[in-house]
Amino acid sequence: MSTAREFPAGFLWGAATAAYQVEGAPLEDGAGPSIWQRFTHTPGLTAGGDTGDVACDHYHRYEEDVALMRALGLRAYRFSISWSRVQPDGKGRVNQRGIDFYRRLVDALVAANIRPVATLYHWDLPAALDDLGGWLNRDIAGWFADYASLMFKALDGVAMWATLNEPWVVTDGGYLHGALAPGHRNLFEAPIASHNLLRAHGRAVKAYRALGLTDPVGIVVNLEPKVPASSSDEDLAATARADAYMNRQYLDPIFFGEYPAALAEMFGEAWPSFPSADFDDIRAPLDFVGINYYKRGVTRHDPHKVVERASGVRQPRSTHTETDWEVHAPGLTDILLWFRERYGAMPLYITENGAAFYDPPSTPPSGEVDDPLRVDYLRKHIGALHDALRQGIDVRGYFVWSLLDNLEWSLGFSKRFGIVHVDFHTLQRTPKNSARFYSQVIATNGAAIDQR
Repeated sequence: MSTAREFPAGFLWGAATAAYQVEGAPLEDGAGPSIWQRFTHTPGLTAGGDTGDVACDHYHRYEEDVALMRALGLRAYRFSISWSRVQPDGKGRVNQRGIDFYRRLVDALVAANIRPVATLYHWDLPAALDDLGGWLNRDIAGWFADYASLMFKALDGVAMWATLNEPWVVTDGGYLHGALAPGHRNLFEAPIASHNLLRAHGRAVKAYRALGLTDPVGIVVNLEPKVPASSSDEDLAATARADAYMNRQYLDPIFFGEYPAALAEMFGEAWPSFPSADFDDIRAPLDFVGINYYKRGVTRHDPHKVVERASGVRQPRSTHTETDWEVHAPGLTDILLWFRERYGAMPLYITENGAAFYDPPSTPPSGEVDDPLRVDYLRKHIGALHDALRQGIDVRGYFVWSLLDNLEWSLGFSKRFGIVHVDFHTLQRTPKNSARFYSQVIATNGAAIDQR
């Protein structure tokens, strides 16, 4: 057996989920509604009218799911906390039954020798705060810091903390293009929401330090290398704008204390001036950055776009997932090298990486779910990650997205990212062949990616 691609000792192999996508029971035991509860219950906003009312029922089945993680050999589980489950109004009153659920989950993970990795915000803002303006209200930075402090003190068994997950998606989908909760379409709102997300992040990090806690704390961003569709000046310029909008909008303020100049040019009169003192919070030092990687962005200039946001160019000789994302594993190596070149060396984690491919909706009679495209995807991307390690990038862990098939936000249950199949009629869990492959990768500390 070749060991050429084994990973460093102690490399953290895990899987990830998000609260609203898997938990179900969004209003149970005193929880308050979130913006996603409202969004999914608004007719016409989600595929098939799907909601997270039951989802994977992880709220009631977490012990079964932890046992499944243990059987697969996972060394870490990245989950998110529903803010409105622990603070139904988003501030003030605390719902102890909500905290108790996460306390039980963390205790079960620790007992199974699985490191709990918690994300404070994975898109599900309490609806009560949205009524007060949500991420458009400057006071939200303080509300978020108070919530963060509450959870830091309540869940002392958490091994790593992330403040936000993918703030770019929160604002691009939720405030600019309306495809995600809260469903706004407003060019003027997007920069304000982005800035307040970063302020909230920084205030939470400072609250963590003030408590004297020493486990790693960081942020999770989605990144993709932007490449031009052609060598034309227009495509090259569009690619630079897309890079500023997605990749640098959230990292430049954290590391450099300022936004890319291209953003003010792109947003024009919709770009506000921000108090310089805000960046004292935003620049709070981090212990790590989590990177979510799914695809590269092949960019072509579109004169009808105010903001260059993503790939609009399908690659004819590439495999594409059910979400029409190009499978391009070398892009993972590229984005990690790009990060080091721009922001310097620091601990990184791949906090999400995975793909939606077709799987049968019901549990097959054979009990086997064969998903060769997902196996190939994981093999290639874990290999690309190792290529980055060989070039000196300090990557300390990898989390597959996702542990379970779940509610894929506005796409409902129509797209399956899980390495574990969920029959949404019976809620039966069945590890796919990709789960078995990933289990072998973990057991061999990466060497199994070279085994066929």
